[in-house]
Amino acid sequence: MQFILARHFGFCYGVENAIEISYRALEESVGKNVYLLSQMIHNQEVNNDLQSRGIKFIMDTDGRQFIPWEKINKEDVVIIPAFGTTLEIEHLLLDKGVEVQKYNTTCPFVEKVWNRAEKLGKEDYTIIIHGKPNHEETKATFSHSVHNGQSVIVRDMDEAQRLGNYILGSKPKSEFYDEFAGKFSKGFDPTVHLLRVGVVNQTTMLATETQAIADFFKQLMIAKFGAADLKQHFADTRDTLCYATNDNQDSTYRLLETEGDLAVVVGGYNSSNTSHIVELCERKFNTFFINSESEIKSRTEIHHFNYLRKQKVITHEYLPNKKPVRIVLTSGASCPDTLVDRVMLRLVSFFNPVKTVEEVIAVF
Repeated sequence: MQFILARHFGFCYGVENAIEISYRALEESVGKNVYLLSQMIHNQEVNNDLQSRGIKFIMDTDGRQFIPWEKINKEDVVIIPAFGTTLEIEHLLLDKGVEVQKYNTTCPFVEKVWNRAEKLGKEDYTIIIHGKPNHEETKATFSHSVHNGQSVIVRDMDEAQRLGNYILGSKPKSEFYDEFAGKFSKGFDPTVHLLRVGVVNQTTMLATETQAIADFFKQLMIAKFGAADLKQHFADTRDTLCYATNDNQDSTYRLLETEGDLAVVVGGYNSSNTSHIVELCERKFNTFFINSESEIKSRTEIHHFNYLRKQKVITHEYLPNKKPVRIVLTSGASCPDTLVDRVMLRLVSFFNPVKTVEEVIAVF
């Protein structure tokens, strides 16, 4: 049995930092209510462990409330997750006297996006956010950006191209408000606010797609206003892409250059960055998206997640009857390395004889 591991996978700095702060909050807050605004990260194993230690979630990832705001008071500890939060929620907590900064685990790369959005707004650029509208990070970024300038969210290249129709004037602005309902700032006028634009992103989106969307709007502005006036209409924002997301995705592209019988991607089913890694692996391999080794039921049965249909599926005879079996193995940025180890050891247990991990490591 052979495993092809990605050069870079697993926890990024932002996730490690968030988890360390959460455990410290528990240690320093004995006898107090300790709350998380929503899931710390999109990994069920990590969230289950935090809950088992006494942390309570105020809401789920879609914003549905578990604990009413009126039950939160200034004596309570509230942890802001790595995705950050909206200014509205932050101000609500501050009004209650809750100390929000002590255990604020917002990823510095998310804050970097907010800072760039602020700069764009102050320079009178409209902020185009490449992200999933219902994702906590995109909600937080939108909340921050609308306080500095006009903003609009595009989910993918298809939505970017549809927004481009209003830049070119090929669609009447009256259609914009239905087409982008819930995705634009108050007072947005596509005939006025799409003359100067800059693109930022939800940090877990495919970096190549964000860059392609930015390039699309750049070329659109050149076509409409000419290359000489480009800087008056388009802001270069490439430096907002998260290094960890880039590294994980670049490593996955390298995996596509290898040969394998199947791919296994480990991570939370609601993890955006993990779903993009699955999307990349599926370009070449028969790919199984699992959240832990417990999904591998036997040598002939695996339970995995179809991220497009948002449902669990069962596949039989997923391991080929050949030797050696070559398995591409990687994980998302919110997945602990120990989970990848456990998945690898679970798969190895179906084969005999095999070398021990120690024997393999000794070779290198």
